[in-house]
Amino acid sequence: MSYQSEADLEDNLIKQLETLDYEYVNIKSDTELESNLKVQLEKLNNTTFSNREFNSILTHLDGGSIFDKAKKFRDRFELERDDNTTDYIIFFDNHWCKNKFQVANQITVNGTYTNRYDVTILINGLPLVQIELKRRGIELKQAFNQIMRYKQHSYTGLFGYLEIFIISNGVNTKYFANNKKINYKLTFYWKDKENNNISNISKFTELFLDRYHLHQMINKYTVLSDITRDIIILRSYQYYAVEAILEKTLHSRENGYIWHTTGSGKTLTSFKASQLLSQQNEIDKVIFVVDRNDLDNQTLAEFNKFSNDGVDGTTNTKKLIRQLNGSDKLIVTTIQKLSRAVKYNAPSIEKVKNNKIVLMFDECHRSQFGEMHSAITKFFTNIQYFGFTGTPILAENRGQSRKTTHDIFGKCLHKYLIVDAIADENVLGFSVDYIGRIIRKTTNDEQVIDVNTKEVLESEERINQIVDTIIDIHDRKTYNREFTSILAVSSIPVLNTYYDLFKKKNHDLKIATIYSFEANPDLTEDEIHPRTLLDNQINDYNEMFGTSYSTDTFQGYYQDISKKSKDKKIDILLVVNMFLTGFDNKYLNTLYVDKNLEYHGLLQAYSRTNRLCNDKKAHGNIVVFRNLKEKTDEAIKLFSNENALETVIMKPYKEYVKIFNSEVEKLNKIVPTIEKLDDSKDVETEKEFIEVFRNILRTLNKLTPFDEFKFKDLNISQQSFEDYRSKYLDIYERVENPLTKESILNDIDFEMDLLRRDDINVSYILELLKGLDPTKPTFTKDKHFITQTMNKDKELRSKIDLIDEFISTTMVDCNVDTEEKLEQFMNQKRENAIKELVTTENLKEELIREILKEYEFSGKIKEKNVDETFNKKPKLKERRDKRKLLVQKIKDLIELFTW
Repeated sequence: MSYQSEADLEDNLIKQLETLDYEYVNIKSDTELESNLKVQLEKLNNTTFSNREFNSILTHLDGGSIFDKAKKFRDRFELERDDNTTDYIIFFDNHWCKNKFQVANQITVNGTYTNRYDVTILINGLPLVQIELKRRGIELKQAFNQIMRYKQHSYTGLFGYLEIFIISNGVNTKYFANNKKINYKLTFYWKDKENNNISNISKFTELFLDRYHLHQMINKYTVLSDITRDIIILRSYQYYAVEAILEKTLHSRENGYIWHTTGSGKTLTSFKASQLLSQQNEIDKVIFVVDRNDLDNQTLAEFNKFSNDGVDGTTNTKKLIRQLNGSDKLIVTTIQKLSRAVKYNAPSIEKVKNNKIVLMFDECHRSQFGEMHSAITKFFTNIQYFGFTGTPILAENRGQSRKTTHDIFGKCLHKYLIVDAIADENVLGFSVDYIGRIIRKTTNDEQVIDVNTKEVLESEERINQIVDTIIDIHDRKTYNREFTSILAVSSIPVLNTYYDLFKKKNHDLKIATIYSFEANPDLTEDEIHPRTLLDNQINDYNEMFGTSYSTDTFQGYYQDISKKSKDKKIDILLVVNMFLTGFDNKYLNTLYVDKNLEYHGLLQAYSRTNRLCNDKKAHGNIVVFRNLKEKTDEAIKLFSNENALETVIMKPYKEYVKIFNSEVEKLNKIVPTIEKLDDSKDVETEKEFIEVFRNILRTLNKLTPFDEFKFKDLNISQQSFEDYRSKYLDIYERVENPLTKESILNDIDFEMDLLRRDDINVSYILELLKGLDPTKPTFTKDKHFITQTMNKDKELRSKIDLIDEFISTTMVDCNVDTEEKLEQFMNQKRENAIKELVTTENLKEELIREILKEYEFSGKIKEKNVDETFNKKPKLKERRDKRKLLVQKIKDLIELFTW
């Protein structure tokens, strides 16, 4: 069978780049790279450099992070010339045609290891783009992993200027930025305007690597975040959205809106659009408008992630008026403040009334439909406005005003829907459970799902059932609290009922509440004011976390509860409306719903759960206690398309069982018996095993949160699965800690997050030991299960032999006090190990015990103290090695007996 080799792919790519007016340059080493850089910088700056001058440039270019280097690349360098004059040297010209584009291949760099890079694109002599190729049929992730190894081993010197990576196997091609948080999930396909992937390397090269377009991506569509000190490159849909806004503002007076699904990075898109607009001479002001005070600080913080204090927030109308009259070109404010400014302070801002102003509206389906929007747009005579939304108001979901987003903002300039984002793995889909049955007292067995009376829905009996259900399923839904959740309810009184019932139950879940209350609600004589109830709940929160908030410091409480939710310190956050829009928390994976939602409100709430996090978070869990099936389907169809349900909503349980069993069938063909994996030289079989078992783990990850999940539904026994899992882990550890030369398995992604289980710990093993009965016929099998379970956890794995010995020597009957006996056993074994260490290494026992005690307490070992423990001091030449060996033995001993 013939296929295109990597060498053929590389040759064809270089030839295509040459047709795009790239110059091929034969560079094979660091020295040749520097020589070429000198020539190109001399051409760019229309000068020549002496050796001393060029060495000054190299010194300037050296050092710093990739962020620092990206800054240097875009800035001028003040060069002191040999004749004592000063020149300002540029490395990059904002006019694309003034830059020199070159392509090289197989450049060899000597770092920690010697590596040769497939294809490198140079701009003005600096390597800016690295392309790593694999032949057709090879998993694309292998090219990604190869770049990760290069980053660790050899991207040094001028290769520290790489900003964009491209990976391709010919059929699939993706790009990503060189930043601190590189993750395969953050690699992107380039797309056309209709969001179709440009995956073939030839078509990708034609569009993305066109010199003008590549210059645009580096010059305009790469963001240098001052706060995170990182590089961010925009995705195709963000690029098209910004380009569409720029086109409208520079060549027409039309307005428009961008429909990009929730979670797709609208803040970054709007920031880049606002930033580029503010740089246009013909535009006087760009005003980014949010519609709620609690979003003002959040949006400002998001903007300033990309530009450190580059955007001034307006804390009051007076400050806004000063900014409108001042030199600030980019302003963030609320629609309330802006409307007050034009309504009550119009004379103060009369001089900017006719200025060219662009208004950028965050979430344009909200209050932009009312009088405030009308007042603003009538006051300014020379404005254009654009909106961003993930859930626009369409004819089907328009409110009492009867206006749609199109009526207010005009044409939709670009769409990127939830179905597109899920397909791109930019956001997750949803697994929706409907638990809406309510038991009627009139019969013993009648259960209905469509009861919708306020009295029944808000009854304490029904809410009590739901609380019990949540307590029962919460750990399963959140993977033993590796993730967190929100419970959204219909009203403040209902929230208080939930809170009180949770307090009465026996559980260790951390529950918190937040809601906004009316100052003067209509209350009966017996009712407690909502503010008093919230203060009581905040007091519970203070007691739980050692804080001191109250309703008087509500904003601080709001910010703290947001942070603690993101830090996974709150298990369930009880809300009515707050946190159901605009709240981004990648560790939030479950939304419990006991309120009526529809259209944009429903999708916004569901989307709190679908941010990417890790391999274990395969989808957002939605647990609905009302009859929202029809509303859910309507919302997804409205904001995607008629065929989107299968993409957005997880498949039924039985479908994933089928997928799992089909993968097991593949596993059985590759590895008929687990002994086939004992031959570590059979790398190809190991590689196939890793890839298929990884798919099994992914599918199991989707299956386990289902309430009906049972291992017996799968075509593999739990014991066999655990055996294969152990082999998977063994191969991973061998690759991570190789004793021989590098293996081809280095480029395989094991996705170890899928193996993590927080419930496998000391307490869990103790419970298993307590249940172990030597008199039962299943004793041997139960004992094997314990050791296999420990083998899955890195910290427990080293203790398997100790536990095996404990079971064999101490647990001779079922009446033993397991915990006490285990402690005695471990203490004795630890004492024996210390004495053996003292004897074999000829140490001073008193001193070594002091070091063990100090390390156990502080985790620190002083080298000087280690040297003093030897009865016979080693010679100078061998002292370092002896000390290093002893330190490792001390650490291993403490780790082994830390139980």
